[in-house]
Amino acid sequence: MSLTDRPVSRMSREVAEIPQAAARLLDEGWETIARVAAALDMNSISHAVVSGRGSSGHAGTHLRYLIETRLGLSAAPAAPSVVTRYGANPRLGEALYILISQSGRSPDLVTAAEQATAAGAQTIAIVNDADSPAARACRYVIPVAAGPELAVAATKTVINTMLAGLLLVAALAEDKALAAATQAAPERLSQALAFDWSPWARRLSPAPAGFVIGRGLSLGPAREAALKAAEVLGVPVLAYSAAEVLHGPKAAIRGEHPILGLNAGGEVSDSIEDALATLAWQGSPVFSGSGPQPTLPGLGPGEPALDAVALLVPVYRALEAEAARLGRNVDSPPGLLKVTETL
Repeated sequence: MSLTDRPVSRMSREVAEIPQAAARLLDEGWETIARVAAALDMNSISHAVVSGRGSSGHAGTHLRYLIETRLGLSAAPAAPSVVTRYGANPRLGEALYILISQSGRSPDLVTAAEQATAAGAQTIAIVNDADSPAARACRYVIPVAAGPELAVAATKTVINTMLAGLLLVAALAEDKALAAATQAAPERLSQALAFDWSPWARRLSPAPAGFVIGRGLSLGPAREAALKAAEVLGVPVLAYSAAEVLHGPKAAIRGEHPILGLNAGGEVSDSIEDALATLAWQGSPVFSGSGPQPTLPGLGPGEPALDAVALLVPVYRALEAEAARLGRNVDSPPGLLKVTETL
């Protein structure tokens, strides 16, 4: 059966829906996000804590960079086991606590959010299910409006979660330029959806391992790309910041390990390009849509916070297509089920 004759996977359909899902969030979610931002007492907040696992955790990494660079607050990842396993009660009375979850039903994330709310934190749930336990555990709720997602590999929910974080920070910072740039998300995502990154995926699928390099706003997406590659192709893939990969990790990278660079531009662009050039010089196959000699189609100049998100779309599309070419059932990866309890 050729690729043109194969049944369309759930993942393929949901990746194709990403621009429309983003448009729905912009249409339906902006007023809610603006109301949440207006309700927060930012003068009483000293720091931020972001809670999430897996793809939600990677969206949280992207959000933490936005909080620190646009709001000037220090932002840390939550460790729910501190509450659920160690029985501690962190002092969060001055915290902005943001819980990110597709399903909103991970028991330990919910319990930790309940503790944060009880401790006096200003808590927000960014969820795809506004009626979930996570939503009830927090003072405020931001639905990501991605619609039902049935594929095991989360895609459109991840993109919309990152966009919701962008809109929230734009509202809190009263950053009209960032808000305006985010309005271009459907067009930017549609452009990225047309990119063919199959050369990277084809090089990765038979490899013993792979690497993804990002930094700053693209570090969360880099980690998400690595997770999806492992999930969809069954290849172990590690993500590193360009600031750290040339230290210890470089010793483990060899010519049989394809490298994907995610460079969305901005202040860290040169350091990503320097790291990719060094790794290419030592013999590693490097794939990137940026730099003086890009090997993949890339986005033109834009808002780095948005483009870091958009670069995930050709990653998702290429991985799904490569899995189909190999005859892998992308909708039923070995040993995995759709995550409904611990995203």
